[in-house]
Amino acid sequence: MASLYALGLNHQTAPLAVRERVVFHVERLREALGEIKGGLAREAAILSTCNRTELYLDGGEPAAVAQWLAQYHRFAPGELAPYLYTHPAERAVRHAFRVASGLDSMVLGEPQILGQMKEAARTAESAGTLGTLLHKLFQRSFAVAKEVRSTTQVGATSVSMAAAAVKLAARIFPSIKDQGVLLIGAGEMIELCATHFAAQGPARLTVANRSLERAQKLAHRFNGQAIELKDLARHLHEHDIVVSCTASSLPILGKGLVERALRARRRRPIFMVDLAVPRDIEQEAAELDDVYLYTIDDLGEIVAANLDARRSAVVQAEAIIETQVGQFMHWMQARDSVPLIRQLRDQAEEMRRYELDRALKALARGDDPAAVLDTLSQGLTNKLLHAPTQALKKTK
Repeated sequence: MASLYALGLNHQTAPLAVRERVVFHVERLREALGEIKGGLAREAAILSTCNRTELYLDGGEPAAVAQWLAQYHRFAPGELAPYLYTHPAERAVRHAFRVASGLDSMVLGEPQILGQMKEAARTAESAGTLGTLLHKLFQRSFAVAKEVRSTTQVGATSVSMAAAAVKLAARIFPSIKDQGVLLIGAGEMIELCATHFAAQGPARLTVANRSLERAQKLAHRFNGQAIELKDLARHLHEHDIVVSCTASSLPILGKGLVERALRARRRRPIFMVDLAVPRDIEQEAAELDDVYLYTIDDLGEIVAANLDARRSAVVQAEAIIETQVGQFMHWMQARDSVPLIRQLRDQAEEMRRYELDRALKALARGDDPAAVLDTLSQGLTNKLLHAPTQALKKTK
């Protein structure tokens, strides 16, 4: 029988300092899935983003998985538990549908989470941990998200993290047109930031990435320049606005490097936005007098102020999700009954063969065919009705 549940933490239950410790890096994701499948659950998928780390599972004990999660990320006993939630069965389905639709995101209706869920499903499938149940769950989640986005206005007026970063920068500098912008990374979030900042016509736009080729490709779209990460120390001081979002497991910009850049800038301020989890910029850099450092949680507070305009669309989206949850639970119940149906059919077939064998032997002895058929029909009827009759008697 299916035992579906979701276990994890997100921006609502855990601060950034905890979330960044529970990130599953891409290069170790398959290994982690293998450990879960090896003794904790029948099926598993891991969704790990800036704002959440969630495990979708079939089978096993949630308490054992929670303990494994804490040990895997080197938490002391009991240290992680206060931040975790577990959604069983129907609640897990509803949660998955809401996450895919952007209703559980820091930025209501943001579209990036859908791509991240699809990637989580692909990774689990390639690791051999995505079975029939989770495959169905993810596919239905994607379909629900599509319906929500196409029939409601949930994402129509979504304020992205990138737009919030531009809004914050405008508070620090009178005009972004006079500033140099440095974008660290070349992923989807940095691409969005590049689009928003380029629209402001900055004096300089630079993309820094470990792969120079990817940096050049993105910079070319916005008439910017590209540098490698190893050259950050030489160019950091040339930029007034720095936005970073990489998949690095360690900080890229330390306090010392930022301090040297400030000296070279003769104390002109630097506005920094760290959208990465784990963080790309050392937290201590915020202690410097001329540094304005904001994390992804800080930006979340800004975009939260824009939720009211989308409340009515959320009501519509929740109604769609409730309908789809009911349909998915019906599918799960029908799936769980398949083994019982198969068992009943096997038992009926065994009874049929037994009565047929008796009838054939009676005919071979020369018994009256009409009497043999009558005995055959009575025998089958009695055997097939015995189990349900006994069950009905017990309910009285």
